[in-house]
Amino acid sequence: MRALLIPLGLVALCSAAHAGDISSAYTDLDWKKDCVTYAQAEEGDGDWASLACSGYRGYPVLVGYDDARESVYYGFPSDDMTAVWESFSAFNSSGAKVEWRIETKGDVAIPFAAIHRRSVSNPENENKPTEVLVVAKVAQPEKHEGCTIGLVLATGNAQANDQARKLADEKAKGFACGKDKREVIGEVPEFGRVDN
Repeated sequence: MRALLIPLGLVALCSAAHAGDISSAYTDLDWKKDCVTYAQAEEGDGDWASLACSGYRGYPVLVGYDDARESVYYGFPSDDMTAVWESFSAFNSSGAKVEWRIETKGDVAIPFAAIHRRSVSNPENENKPTEVLVVAKVAQPEKHEGCTIGLVLATGNAQANDQARKLADEKAKGFACGKDKREVIGEVPEFGRVDN
């Protein structure tokens, strides 16, 4: 029996050594300080804007704003700067901090997921928005594939941050944007995706 346990123990150690260490880093997202507007509505053309913002160590954050709704994309977009529109149906705004989940192997640290709090208007009480953690796959320079992989209700949920991190760590790297179904924890407001 002991002879069987030694190889199993070595397999577990090799698997752990192959996977990198996962940690969090935080960046600010202030439209006035951290972002540059690269497209916006002309006079009489509605209320929309596209912004490129600083993120984690060269990984940008793109914010699409349209009629008091925001779509946020983490990482590197396609060459023409287009990103899939993903947002809540209700009016919403993104929080001032982005949590990046980072895998470190040796001296290389790669952000693979972002967790970002969003305030979504509540039709039943406009003074009490619903707080939701949006968990997203970070688009890498060579793949340009970023999208929302999950939504975690934060209002009244003391476990929301831990649930969001677990979801990010387990699902983000292997998630196929546009094919895999995002995971939802709790009753979150309606959220949709519009492919370009």
